[in-house]
Amino acid sequence: MKFMSAVLVAGLCAAALPGAAAPVAPSSVDAALQRPAVPARQAARAVLLGAAQAGGRVVAVGERGIVALSDDGGTSWHQALTPVSVTLTAVRFADAQRGYAVGHGGTVLTTVDGGQSWTLRLDGRRIAQIEFEAARVSGDAAALKSAQALQADGPDKPLLDVLVMDAKRVLVVGAYGLALYTGDGGASWSSWRARMDNPKELHLYALRQRGSHIVVAGEQGLLLQSTDAGQSFRQLDSPYKGSFFTAELPSEHEIVVAGLRGNVWRSRDGGTTWAQLSSPVPVSITASALRSDGSLIFANQAGMVLGARDVALQPLSSGALPPLSAVLPLGSGSVLALSIQGARRVELQAPTQAQKGQTP
Repeated sequence: MKFMSAVLVAGLCAAALPGAAAPVAPSSVDAALQRPAVPARQAARAVLLGAAQAGGRVVAVGERGIVALSDDGGTSWHQALTPVSVTLTAVRFADAQRGYAVGHGGTVLTTVDGGQSWTLRLDGRRIAQIEFEAARVSGDAAALKSAQALQADGPDKPLLDVLVMDAKRVLVVGAYGLALYTGDGGASWSSWRARMDNPKELHLYALRQRGSHIVVAGEQGLLLQSTDAGQSFRQLDSPYKGSFFTAELPSEHEIVVAGLRGNVWRSRDGGTTWAQLSSPVPVSITASALRSDGSLIFANQAGMVLGARDVALQPLSSGALPPLSAVLPLGSGSVLALSIQGARRVELQAPTQAQKGQTP
């Protein structure tokens, strides 16, 4: 868990995950929230944690507020300046122009020009105020105590994923059960913490949506599901009590989740029953994606890009790669792999004859 702890969830308390980095001092986060990202000589070689397509452009985000842009499928890159220098953990786009990035310090950034420029829409100080007001109105003593702790701690809680329903409607989640929603493109935000069945305030790592179906994957095997576009969530019976770092919804009733020690589980009935997919190595799976043909790919801490076939994961990449933090399909049999060494285009191997005979 060293890479996952030190990079993806850096700034969480030391007890959150094995080997986690020490908490970042609130004063340091405050300064980083007010300091624009410094131009990097080679932005695409920085620690990068998330990437998305914005039309024909690739947008990657990572440490120190870095946003790197490529208009040629990852061959060449240039940096877009941002108003913060906190680590950015995830990025998603509604269309070729409008997108959202999230990160440490409760950061939410928006863009309306394909990632070329960014505006700060939310941070940890505002989140604490939103949570306090929601708790005060609800009269929930436990929620009020939690909100007061948020205010006392300062903006040290990272957001870890973002679900872009459309250009205006966006849900973000993160450490200690943070969940906030905007219906107006980031101008205003409301707390969705009370909608999540998460009394332990476990970390929320991943969000995925298909139609009105939303799944949230988190710490200690937490799985939350909404079938009404987020109006309500309920806990699913989890097949595994370790953390899930990623999730996918390949079809209407299918859920696939993956995380610690190479655990990958699939449900074909909306989370009622689960079957495990075997992994070639027992190391944490950090990311996943759906390719244009509907097939699943995964990235792990062993530097492998894996494909899901029947009841097993199969390596699709060759050569040595560093521990991976994200993977983005680029088409034509290639992916963009992100790591502590930046962005790298990887050509995937064709499936073996044995793999071709299996059912995806």
